[in-house]
Amino acid sequence: MRRPALLVALFLLLAACTSAPDDSEGEPAPGGRWRPRPGIAWQWQLSGRLDTSVDVPVYDIDGFDHDAGTVAALHDDGRKVVCYLSTGAWEDWRPDADAFPRSLLGRGNGWEGERWLDIRRTDVLEPLMAARLDMCRDKGFDAVEPDNMDGYANETGFPLTSADQLRYNRLIARLAHDRGLAVGLKNDLDQIPELVGDFDFAVNEQCAQYEECDALTPFVEAGKAVLHVEYELPVRRFCPEARELGLSSMLKRYELDAWRRPCPEGPSDTP
Repeated sequence: MRRPALLVALFLLLAACTSAPDDSEGEPAPGGRWRPRPGIAWQWQLSGRLDTSVDVPVYDIDGFDHDAGTVAALHDDGRKVVCYLSTGAWEDWRPDADAFPRSLLGRGNGWEGERWLDIRRTDVLEPLMAARLDMCRDKGFDAVEPDNMDGYANETGFPLTSADQLRYNRLIARLAHDRGLAVGLKNDLDQIPELVGDFDFAVNEQCAQYEECDALTPFVEAGKAVLHVEYELPVRRFCPEARELGLSSMLKRYELDAWRRPCPEGPSDTP
């Protein structure tokens, strides 16, 4: 039945005021890639049995541990799915661990079984990382979270420079984009001004604890999400600032299992 024009206009106005946007889409990036927008809710789970019941538009999960069927099921539930990979450190349990020459392995990065990589050796690392990103693409992921992207600021055992890190991070971003994947800049706060144009979103750990969340503002100003977690601060300590800055923030445990405590919608005294 046709509605009078005035009633139609009123209906559309009310719908616009009461309906939430589809946060899972965000703004399209060049090449048609997905680009999550600031404030989008997310779940980050890298250990334990995957809990797919969390009502958020974005899941960030381990790229090796989950198959195409898991990604497809999350898509069927309306989720976008991010492929977690370590691109700056070697992990001794990965199926391709033996493909990394020992000369590329530096000091431990603080996590059992992991060692920093000599990111200057792009002649060796580029095909290895390209194969990992092929895996993410072939499993149907929408984006990639490359971890350990700030080796130059750590004791890696190699004389890495900021220029080495910029070159390597841009290489990873290009490899992801060549495969139609969005890519997030993991931590590496000092290089955000140089890299915000190369990445589609950011992933950050503990910026509130170390009083450095302002450094992530260039991503938000560019309309790109900042997916942020804290491990040690109660939500009442970091959520007000996170909301003000437009971050997508939650409290997680270090093991990154299914448990999460997202920031509430408004001011809260929640511990």
